Amino acid sequence: MQGNNKVPVNSVQNSQSQVNKGNQRINNNQNINTNMQNNNNIPQNNNMQNNIDFTRVPVVTTVNNLILAAVNLGASDMHFDPTDEGIMVRFRIDGLLRNYAFLPQEIKQNVITRIKIMAGMNITETRLPQDGAIKDKLNGKDLDLRVSALPTKRGEKIVIRIMDYSMSLKGIEYLYFNETNYNKIIKMLNFPNGIILVTGATGTGKSTTLYSFLQKLNVEGSNLITVEDPVEMDIKGVNQVQVNSDIGLDFATVLRSILRQDPNVIMIGEIRDSETAQIAVRASITGHLVLSTIHTNNSLNTIERLLDMNVERYLLASALTGIVSQKLARMLCNSCKRKRPVTVMEKNLFKTVLGLDINEVYDANPSGCPHCSHGYKGRIAIQEVLLINQDIRDAISAGMRKEELRSLVYNKDVITILQDGLYKVISGFTTTEEILKQIEVEDEDFGIK
Repeated sequence: MQGNNKVPVNSVQNSQSQVNKGNQRINNNQNINTNMQNNNNIPQNNNMQNNIDFTRVPVVTTVNNLILAAVNLGASDMHFDPTDEGIMVRFRIDGLLRNYAFLPQEIKQNVITRIKIMAGMNITETRLPQDGAIKDKLNGKDLDLRVSALPTKRGEKIVIRIMDYSMSLKGIEYLYFNETNYNKIIKMLNFPNGIILVTGATGTGKSTTLYSFLQKLNVEGSNLITVEDPVEMDIKGVNQVQVNSDIGLDFATVLRSILRQDPNVIMIGEIRDSETAQIAVRASITGHLVLSTIHTNNSLNTIERLLDMNVERYLLASALTGIVSQKLARMLCNSCKRKRPVTVMEKNLFKTVLGLDINEVYDANPSGCPHCSHGYKGRIAIQEVLLINQDIRDAISAGMRKEELRSLVYNKDVITILQDGLYKVISGFTTTEEILKQIEVEDEDFGIK
């Protein structure tokens, strides 16, 4: 596998002799796809691998097979944590970090160097953080690995974010929207202009949802342009632009240029600042459909956040079409989940929030099964979809107080994120415990009085 051409954080370039020494020390920079398919020295399960003598396995093979194991287990991230004795390798699976393997001190530096070479990093710089990327095919699937190196007291810590395109490019119908919310989404996407925002914390699937919207809108006769940092998934038929702050190519600069490219749909990876927010809103009221994400925890706070970014109330009221708020909960393994009676707390919760008398729910099997090992497999989005109506527009324009605006936002037509989560508990997708981990029931911003 070849590294990308990204310039390391440090402007000092690797000398050819240093690169050659690094390559020679850990073998040639081989194609990871071939090694992954042909070497199976590391078991492909999420149990801690204590019985492997990693000093007897080539470093190239060790790194390749660790990546293969992480991908096969559905990990979103790989952590290489330096210790005084070596490296603890951990995988983030279904949102939780799990110990996977321990690499001894003898190969510690060679493993770090191998990863940095693959990611196009400066192997001689160990004092500064660096970012890199590895792109290749794995068993016929496009694979994009984002690599981050951070200097610590015990050596460089490496984190690899795994971008599996085949898992991420999903249609809206596969994102577990309930029927009411799905219909609202389709209605939003049919508007010729306006701004649709997907909100949530980091790692809550916002990009996956946003790309599913693009997939739906990517039809013949439309001009779709995105501005992203970075471009996370390649979509045929969509013009995707990656920002580059090193040369002054930021979101605002790209957006101003995009408006001269006759777009039908503009996707902004994230609204981070006032200038981007204002350009996005103005674009949406001049005949463009704008899609973006923003870091807030619910619909009401999204409106407040945009106002804090100095977007004029009358412009926001005219531009805003809809807000999709979401969180992720671990999904029960279909092969080993089991029914149990509800607790008193759960019975009261279902009655208070949903008005339903529920006697049984599904729970995880703590022992797991061969399909999951721990009772959960994958994650599911819990969502809240707000379709902006005229009453909400008038309230935003008039400067209505947050308490009054809340009663309009959380009207009888809105399924709150807590309600959606509890419906998914009843349907056997997840557990009450998982939902309550994600949502503070006492938080009035979620529509809970």
